[in-house]
Parts: sequence; C-alpha cells; structure tokens
Amino acid sequence: MPWSLCTTLFWDLVLGVWGTASFLEKTPQLALVLAIVLQSGRAEYYQWVGICMSFVGISWALLDYHRALRTCLPSKPLLGLGSSVIYFLWNLLLLWPRVLAVALFSALFPCYVTLHFLGLWLVLLFWVWLQGTDFMPDPCSEWLYRATVATILYFSWFNVAEGRTRGRAIIHLVFLLSDSVLMVVTWVTHGAWLPSGVLLQMLLPLGSVSFLLGLVLRLVYYRWLHPSCSWEPVQVDGARSFHPLEWHQLPQNQRMICLAQNFFPQG
Repeated sequence: MPWSLCTTLFWDLVLGVWGTASFLEKTPQLALVLAIVLQSGRAEYYQWVGICMSFVGISWALLDYHRALRTCLPSKPLLGLGSSVIYFLWNLLLLWPRVLAVALFSALFPCYVTLHFLGLWLVLLFWVWLQGTDFMPDPCSEWLYRATVATILYFSWFNVAEGRTRGRAIIHLVFLLSDSVLMVVTWVTHGAWLPSGVLLQMLLPLGSVSFLLGLVLRLVYYRWLHPSCSWEPVQVDGARSFHPLEWHQLPQNQRMICLAQNFFPQG
C-alpha cells in the first residue's frame, strides 16, 4: 500500500477523533461565552469575531469527522468540494441558532440551565439506549459512549444505529427545535430584557432565517449529495476488498467502519 495513502487515512482518522473532542469541548464553552456577552450587553468587535470563528471551527470539526468516516468506505470517492461546502454550511446554519437559544436561556436563568441540560440529556441517553448501540467491547465503555453521544445530540445530530436515518433525524430535529422555541418563548413570556436588547432584536430573526436556510441545505445534501454504499460484512480488523476486480490492502479500524456504516445508508 502506498505510504502517502496510509498517511492520508491516518490523518483523516485523527481529524475525526479531534472533531468529536473539539465539539464536546468548544460548544458548551461557546454557549457560556455567548451567555455572558448577552447578559452583560457589552462586547468588543474582536470578541464577536472570536465567537464567529468558534462557530466556524466547530462546524469545520464536524466536516472533518464526516470526511474521516468517508475514508472508511473506499468504494466511494472522497467528499468533493461542493458536497463539503454544503455539509459545512448546513451544520453552521443549524448549530448557531441552537447555541443562541441555550445561551439566551443560560443568561436569564443560570440556576436552571443545568437542570435543563440534565433533563434533556437523560431523555437523549434513553433514546440512544433504545437504538441498541453495540459499539464498545464492554458495558461500561458502551454506556460512556452513549453518554457522549447524548451530549452531542443536545446540540447537533449524530447517528449511532444502522439502517435509514431519515426518521431518527426528523425526530431529533423536531425535538431540538421544540426545545429551542420553548426556551425563547420562556424568555419572552417572563418579560426579562437583557441589556443587549437591540442586539437580540437582530439575532433572533437572523437565527430563524439561518435555521430555515440550514434546513433547506440539509435537505439538499441528503437528497442529492449524501452517499449510499454497499459493503461486505467485516469480521476482523484488517484488509478487505470493496471491488470485485481489485484487492486493496487497506488498514481498517473496526469501530470507525461501524460508525461509517451507521452514518452512510446502504444502497
């Protein structure tokens, strides 16, 4: 196997792991920073630039993770530039309204945001358990994996089960949208106006438009750009053939293949 291909696969997998860790670390921090800014009503331009770049970085990490999973399916070409742009944009446009709603709720009700997170996290953890994940080698590791997935699902979509994902994705989208709308409505009905009231009058409508545009781009991606793939069952880590006329000796990671098979629909 060419050394350059080995190196490419290695770094793609590293970027995928980094993408998940970056999401878990940066997204809650970003919600907290945005809550502090909204609560104080004061922020310099460079701080807003930093917040925007954080959103871009998180969305880029999700794209890296997506591309890392794609390398586990050599029967399909790597994600093209157009597909990458659409995937990056719909994640960005759907992520920041969700973080804004969480930050707004955190700024006004700091004593209750932890209870809100734990309540939703338990529901999402139960939902992940119902999907019958079998990713880790022992029960303790499996529950840690489910807990991590539930944390990601609090902010964004993450598939963990085999089969068609449309139904699960719609349920998750409706669930997060309902929760975000409920948080905003709770803030409005309590009549508590943050110092940055003028800013919020711009951010809330912009967030609504961003969500609708992100939803459209997500539908476009899954309708025309999301690959379907056929594969043979993998029994052990190691080489495997994807083409009937060729035999590629590719290093494969069993767990990454499992995630890729869950993420990309079988065709």
